[in-house]
Amino acid sequence: MIQKELTRAEEQIMQILWKLEKGYVNDILEAIDDPKPAYTTVSTIVRLLESKGFVGHETHGRAHQYYPLISKSNYRRSTFKQLMVGYFENNYHTLANFFTKEEDLTLEQLEEIQRLIDHEIKRKKDG
Repeated sequence: MIQKELTRAEEQIMQILWKLEKGYVNDILEAIDDPKPAYTTVSTIVRLLESKGFVGHETHGRAHQYYPLISKSNYRRSTFKQLMVGYFENNYHTLANFFTKEEDLTLEQLEEIQRLIDHEIKRKKDG
């Protein structure tokens, strides 16, 4: 499990790198919506991500091309586990209750969730 938490800015950069797969600071900066931060800000965030073990780089002359070291799915899984423990007491009933009541899901959304759950139950029973 991923231990280090990312700041909002770091997570924004990671989202971009997951889409790009590889990119220079200018590529990352170009993908950020206006108002864009300074080049040096993005460069600093990328280096912090590298020091945290989320990003690696290849050197091309004097430039660095950055790439994610951690997949989006692994980060999502780790973040979800932290969310479950921190906000739902690691209780899936509490999570389900939150989604079904607090998020005001439509009937269609609830039926889609039920289909997904029913499919997974069948898959596990058929084993």
